[in-house]
Amino acid sequence: MAHCMTHVDLTVACDNLLDTDATSKSDPLCVLMTDASGVWIEADRTERVKNCQSPSFAKHFKIDYFFEQVQKVRLALYDIDNKSVDLKDDDFLGAMECTLGQIVSSKKLMRPLLLKNGKPAGKGVITVFAEEIKDNRVLILEGKASNLDKKDFMSKSDPFLEFYRKGNDDKWQMVHRTEVVNNNLNPKWKPIRISMQSLCGGNLENTIKVHFDCINPEKKRKKSSYKNSGKISFQSAKVETEYSFLDYVMGGCQINFTVGIDFTGSNGDPRAPDSLHFISQTGTNEYLTALWAVGQVVQDYDSDKLFPSFGFGAQIPPQFQVSHEFAMNFNPSNPYCQGISGIVEAYKKCVPVVRLYGPTNFSPIINQVAKFASAAVQQPTASNYFILLILTDGAITDLDETRAAIVAASHLPLSIIIVGLGGADFSAMDFLDADRGMLNSPTGEKAVRDIVQFVPFRDFKHVRTFRKFWHLSCTLNVECIQDVVTQTLSPPQLPKEALGKAVLAEIPNQVTAYFRMRKIAPMNVQGP
Repeated sequence: MAHCMTHVDLTVACDNLLDTDATSKSDPLCVLMTDASGVWIEADRTERVKNCQSPSFAKHFKIDYFFEQVQKVRLALYDIDNKSVDLKDDDFLGAMECTLGQIVSSKKLMRPLLLKNGKPAGKGVITVFAEEIKDNRVLILEGKASNLDKKDFMSKSDPFLEFYRKGNDDKWQMVHRTEVVNNNLNPKWKPIRISMQSLCGGNLENTIKVHFDCINPEKKRKKSSYKNSGKISFQSAKVETEYSFLDYVMGGCQINFTVGIDFTGSNGDPRAPDSLHFISQTGTNEYLTALWAVGQVVQDYDSDKLFPSFGFGAQIPPQFQVSHEFAMNFNPSNPYCQGISGIVEAYKKCVPVVRLYGPTNFSPIINQVAKFASAAVQQPTASNYFILLILTDGAITDLDETRAAIVAASHLPLSIIIVGLGGADFSAMDFLDADRGMLNSPTGEKAVRDIVQFVPFRDFKHVRTFRKFWHLSCTLNVECIQDVVTQTLSPPQLPKEALGKAVLAEIPNQVTAYFRMRKIAPMNVQGP
C-alpha cells in the first residue's frame, strides 16, 4: 500500500501576546505538541524570545505528514522566566489546536490564541507557515535486456530489475523494483521512475546498484568460452521535476468530497437492531463510522466544506418512486451538506422517511460526480480534484455500466472509494479495484489509471483491541508512552482511524498521477 509521507517545515509567528511580567514584556517560547490517542505529547519547542509580545521564532518545527491520517497538533505559548525545562512554573500565554491537514491546505494559517478555559488570550493571534521539505527530482530510465538465461523449467524467465542504495550502515537497501515481464528473455520494462531522494538521498555522487545477475557463476566456472547470461541496457536517462501532492494542495488545489450511500433493502429494516442502517443509542452505525473515517480527513482540504451527498436504491417521498441518485437532503437543486456533521444530519433525517428497495446500481452516482469533474477539466489548472465515497452493503447489480463509468472517469480528476459494509460477497468490488491490472470496459477500452480503492469494513471492526493497553500506559509517564510507541511502531487506532488510513493511502498518488498525465503544474508554481 502506498502512503503519502513527507516532511513539513512549520514556522511560527505571534502578535499581541499577553504581557504577564510586571516590569518588562513577556519572554515567549512556543511548544509543539502532537496528539497520541488523546494525550498531548511535547514534540519540540522554539527558542525563547526576550521582551517581545509579537515574536517571530527562528526555530522551525519539522514534522512528518501523512495525508491519510488526522494529525492533531497543539501550539502553546509560555512566558519563560527561569532556566527550568518544566513548563508548569511558567505563565501560559495561550494555545491553538488544529490539524496538520488544515495547516498545509492553507499554507498560512492564522488563529486566535485561547486560554485553558476556552476564552481568548487577549488579542493574541498565532500564524503558522507550512513548507514541504523535499527533493522533487525524479530519475526516469528506459531499460531493456536481451538474451537472458531461461531459468524456468516449463517456460521462459520472468525478469525484473532491483535498484539499491548504500545505507548509513554501509549495507545495500532496495529502493525500487520494476514490474515483472512474464515469460520473456528479451524484456523491455515500462519507464522506470525513482525519486532522487529515495535513490541517492539527493546526492548524485552516491553509489547505486542495479541488481540483476547476468553473470552465472556456475556457467562461467564450467565453460571457458562463457561471456554472460544476457545484457542490460538503458536507452535513456533523464532527471525531471516531479511535483508532490503537497505542491498541488499548497498551490490551492481543492479536494472536493462527495458521498453516495446505499439504501437498498438488503440493509434490513432500519428499525431493527440487526439492520446496517439501525442507529444505536450512541448515535452511530457502520455507515456513520465509515463516513467519519474518510470525511474527517478529507474535509480539511476543501475550503467551503460543502459536500454533495446522495442516496441510491430507495423509494423516495412523496411519490415513492425508486431512485438511484437522490439528494439526501431532498433538495435536488442544492444537494450540498455543510461539513461532515451536515452529511450525518441529512443521513439521520433520510433513513426514517425513505423505503429501502433496490437494486444496487453504482453507475448513476459515478456519472453524476464525473459531470462535476468534467466541468473542472474545462479549466486547464490544478484547481480541483474529486473524491467519491460509496458506502454499500451488497453485490453490485450494474457491473457492466459501472465498469464503463469508471473507465471513462479515469480520464478525469476523480478517485472512487468503495467501503463494503456487512457480510456480503464483495468479489465484484475487488474486481473494480483492479490492483492486478487496469480495468477494462465491456467494449474493451482500458482505464488510463487506477482510480478505485475498495475495502470491506469488517476487516477493521476489531482493531480496537490495543486501546485499553495504550490508555493504561498513558497514565504512567512520558517515557512509558515513548516505549509503547517504539514497540508498536505506531499508536493504536480505533476502527475508523485504521479504515481511513487504508482507503485514503492511495489518493495522493492518484492526484499527482492525474495532473502528471495532463502535464499540469500546481497553481502559483512555474512548470519544470
